[in-house]
Amino acid sequence: MPGDKSISHRAAMIAALADGGSRISNFSTGADCAATLSCLAQLGVGITRIADEVLIQGAGANGLRAPNAPLDCGNSGTTIRLLAGILAGQRFESTLTGDESLRSRPLQRIIEPLAMMGARVSADGGRAPLTIEGRRPLQAISYELLVASAQVKSCILLAGLNANGRTKVTENFPTRDHSERMLRWFGVSVETSAGEREDSRTSAVDGPVHFTAREVSVPGDISSAGYFIAAAALLPDSSIEITNVGVNPTRTLYLEQLRAWGFDIEIGNTRDKSNEPVGTVRAQSSPGKAVADSRTPISLRSSLVPQLIDELPLLAVAGSQIEGGIEIRDAAELRVKESDRIAATAANLRAMGVEVEEFEDGLRVAGPAKLRGAAIDPHGDHRIAMAFTVAGLIAAGETEIKDAECVAISFPEFFDLLESVIE
Repeated sequence: MPGDKSISHRAAMIAALADGGSRISNFSTGADCAATLSCLAQLGVGITRIADEVLIQGAGANGLRAPNAPLDCGNSGTTIRLLAGILAGQRFESTLTGDESLRSRPLQRIIEPLAMMGARVSADGGRAPLTIEGRRPLQAISYELLVASAQVKSCILLAGLNANGRTKVTENFPTRDHSERMLRWFGVSVETSAGEREDSRTSAVDGPVHFTAREVSVPGDISSAGYFIAAAALLPDSSIEITNVGVNPTRTLYLEQLRAWGFDIEIGNTRDKSNEPVGTVRAQSSPGKAVADSRTPISLRSSLVPQLIDELPLLAVAGSQIEGGIEIRDAAELRVKESDRIAATAANLRAMGVEVEEFEDGLRVAGPAKLRGAAIDPHGDHRIAMAFTVAGLIAAGETEIKDAECVAISFPEFFDLLESVIE
């Protein structure tokens, strides 16, 4: 798999703040991570890219410079939210913007904590363009996330690197911990502990912080691997083995869900690489009979949702093939991703002949269903396009994915790689 998108973003940004040169291998090939590199270059960071290897000459804690134009984050929510945290602690003004989709996504969730820390942040209706007048040092805060979001948590922790004192973030449901792991890899002390409520967790950094460059090896992207795993599990007489893929526990709940539904999936050869667990994932076709009353859909809700947020459209497709189907709730966040993923998933499943009930915070998918080929509109969303490519593989007849090039946001090799493993 190409390098993990979430980890690549963080490796580049943290390396940009380090003293000295960092080498990042297996860097993501997606357009989102290219946008991060472009923004960092505008901020005075030295960047050399050769294929999937990126060399970053860090600017150190005080070396970023004011950009001479707005920073274009493309379609990348990770870029705009995490970079906002870094820019809040600088002594200059900057503006972050992006494409039409990104400019429609909510940013108030980062504006509020950054303003509490002393930065001046303005946006039109809480959306990009986002103008940040940085301050150094920022004021450390303790903040409880209103929405379970690794991006918001990371934004605040990165701002905390340039704050006086301890910046602490509490999340009521665990989210991805790539920022904490990457900061520790670069020598930053990050304290994590259980929160006062069940399932809550706190992460804290003590600022201001200086740290030095390191080599980083990015594991293969488990979210990208998920489409191949699902295809092998759903297609008769199929199997696949994916090596050197990230198996961070905050990212493998998707695999655990498929396994709990009766699909044959194994993780082995686990080891650590740049403070991230890496392993081999094997999947093969199986009946996929859920351990549940066949009249009752499998339920995904509450604390499960933040760790499955990218995989939910794909799980909806897989859920259409199991006894009782699947119900996804507490997932309103899907409506403000690259597309309204609830509406897009529901509409495209219906086009393929599946009975779907849509809710404000999720959907219910009937199953098992016989899929029929259809024209799929991903609404420019890479994850919808890839999820319904898997659906097309198991459907009767031809399926056409419109605007298929949108997969380049995270996985430009997707169709070529898929074609290479299908006999």
